[in-house]
Amino acid sequence: MNPLAMFPLGSVVLPGRILTLHVFEPRYRALVQHCLAQAVPEFGVVLIERGSEVGGGDERREVGTVVQMVQVGETSDGRYAVMAVGTRRVRVERWLADDPFPLADVSDFADTDDAMLIDDDQLAELTSAVRRSAALALELGDPVGDPSEEISPDPEVASYQLAAMAPLADTDRYKLLCVPSTAERLRRLAGMVADIHELLQFRLQSP
Repeated sequence: MNPLAMFPLGSVVLPGRILTLHVFEPRYRALVQHCLAQAVPEFGVVLIERGSEVGGGDERREVGTVVQMVQVGETSDGRYAVMAVGTRRVRVERWLADDPFPLADVSDFADTDDAMLIDDDQLAELTSAVRRSAALALELGDPVGDPSEEISPDPEVASYQLAAMAPLADTDRYKLLCVPSTAERLRRLAGMVADIHELLQFRLQSP
């Protein structure tokens, strides 16, 4: 088991989603340099449970996403602008010393093969519900994913796209990230979206 460089963040990164970072802390500059020296420039991202992204001393969640760097720019003073894309889920088996940056032993965390339990009508119905809630959130000025984004016909890919589009808190997105199967993730997402839709409608109707 090879140690993986880790970047704890205050937000959840889902597989297939884009992550942009402005890297200025020395330990994370070292992480970027380390990753660029590898055959595949990737690192893991986990949600911070308590604490801050800057300075260390944070408490971290156990399930995260591996992201692969697709574009890196360096400023004259040594900072980095990084664009990366989520590729797969991992589970942290053991945190290692943060020397010089966070490291962990991780194992891949793939979905169980139950995507065949989702039919096209179910996926289309959930997609419509998520788009409606995202549109309401936009009307209220809340940060939300693009409700016009094209959704993949692949249920596993779609489950992460819809989780990113829906107006959810990062704690809820993390719960969805931890779900072991596609069908269960979509089922839980449907329940979350139904609840948030009612709340959004109430806010719109309130004076």
